[in-house]
Amino acid sequence: MVKLAGKFVKSVMPGVIKPIHVLWNEMIGFIFLVFAIIGWFNGYRYFRAMETDPDALGRFALTAVFALVMSYFAFTSFRKARKISKT
Repeated sequence: MVKLAGKFVKSVMPGVIKPIHVLWNEMIGFIFLVFAIIGWFNGYRYFRAMETDPDALGRFALTAVFALVMSYFAFTSFRKARKISKT
């Protein structure tokens, strides 16, 4: 009976784990994408405020770095999900 259960797990689990792994990467990519979009909008707001507010340059720089990093994470997460789904 244990041998039969082991065969079952070995044959079924890869078919279950792979879609869950793809879905996980897509969900994480979406969250990173939302953070990136929020960062880009705030970065645009700080960019527009640089004429009047001297502190806006630092805020803009930090927001731009944050948005770039989140965009990169979103891109790589979606790319990894696609790579997993193709194999």
